[in-house]
Amino acid sequence: MADQDPISRGNGSGDPDSEPQVATIAQYIKDLSVESPSSPQAFQWQAQPQLDVQFNIAVEKVADEVHEVVLKIEIAARSEQGVHFLIDLSYAGLYGLRNIPDDALQPFLLIEAPRLLFPFVRQIICESSQNTGFPPLLLDPIDFGAAYMAQLQAAQGEAPQGETPQGETGGNGAGGEAGGDAEPAGASGETPPG
Repeated sequence: MADQDPISRGNGSGDPDSEPQVATIAQYIKDLSVESPSSPQAFQWQAQPQLDVQFNIAVEKVADEVHEVVLKIEIAARSEQGVHFLIDLSYAGLYGLRNIPDDALQPFLLIEAPRLLFPFVRQIICESSQNTGFPPLLLDPIDFGAAYMAQLQAAQGEAPQGETPQGETGGNGAGGEAGGDAEPAGASGETPPG
């Protein structure tokens, strides 16, 4: 017992230079466009707008052990009378990744990183829709894991794993899609403004 060093045993007891490490370096709005092209007439329209919500995830390696993950959300609120509002947001995070196994890198960048960004994206969209004069739009969480798995299944070995998940949801909680012809990845359930 006297031979054992009690400090080196337990959590984090491995070599810190070889342990997997993840750090959020920065988060920022890369692009934001908010339009209400039919105002002020849109405020008098009685029809409830249909929401079209689409998302895309882009990943870029910006330096050794540093990746930028961009979560892009496009929202269009339309009714028979016209367009109520449009929101296009690209929100990015810089992540420092060290000693991450190759098989865990893509899942982190395409599932976990967007999941970490989503609450900030949701808040920006909520405030943006409210700033157009419409009620706040509260997006339901997106299942990035299901979108990633659907993307992998759609690729069926034809495309490399670096393919980025994409999604689409239609107004009032219609099912989501992950990429082009992929199967639905889950319900979105956005709250329509109005």
